[in-house]
Amino acid sequence: MKKLSVIALVGVGLLAASCTKEKSADTVATATEQKVAESKGEVLAVDVATSVVNWKAFHKGGMAPRWGTLNVKSGDLSIEGGQLAAGNFVIDMNSIKVDPASVTEKDKKPGDLEAHLKNTDFFDTAKNPTSDFKITSVADLKDAPKDAVAGANKTVSGNLTLSGKTMNVTFPAKVDVTDSSASVQAKFTVNRADWGIKFGTSEADPAEWMISKDIEIAVDVKAKK
Repeated sequence: MKKLSVIALVGVGLLAASCTKEKSADTVATATEQKVAESKGEVLAVDVATSVVNWKAFHKGGMAPRWGTLNVKSGDLSIEGGQLAAGNFVIDMNSIKVDPASVTEKDKKPGDLEAHLKNTDFFDTAKNPTSDFKITSVADLKDAPKDAVAGANKTVSGNLTLSGKTMNVTFPAKVDVTDSSASVQAKFTVNRADWGIKFGTSEADPAEWMISKDIEIAVDVKAKK
């Protein structure tokens, strides 16, 4: 199929209204890979049955949006003194699904788009079957930005690995900890170019600039005893 499909994640994307290299105002800043937070305290296994990563992306100008899900394969959250101290989760890239509701064109099928996202044009899941996120720090959040997930109370930083490349990202998150469970919910946008994910052969290639570089990722990770 033609190179007009959207990319996905890890995860979900806000549109880029122009063909410049500038990030949208909502795109998280990236940094080089950081030291992973030490696992300590009580370690709770991620509940893969109830955890999910949602993704959304667009062609330029907001055209033909696509969205769907990715399964969480494994992971854990470390709790010390009633607070989230560390954690990680692994995403099964071969589990990527395109919501049929996002495919309105009669000549396109969700299954075809899923296969395209898995091939070498995008995530090359045969070579990179998983992505992962490893927490590097957690801090209290006083004033959540307007685009943050509802109830955001922490700032979480972590190493996000996509297509074999690792970059550190920081975003607001809602973290809940009880005596028997813990959860992390977040919504943020990344620029795929930061991970070297380029659809076209160059910036001048129409196949590259027809697709927004931004991917919106919505994380809902739950862990329990």
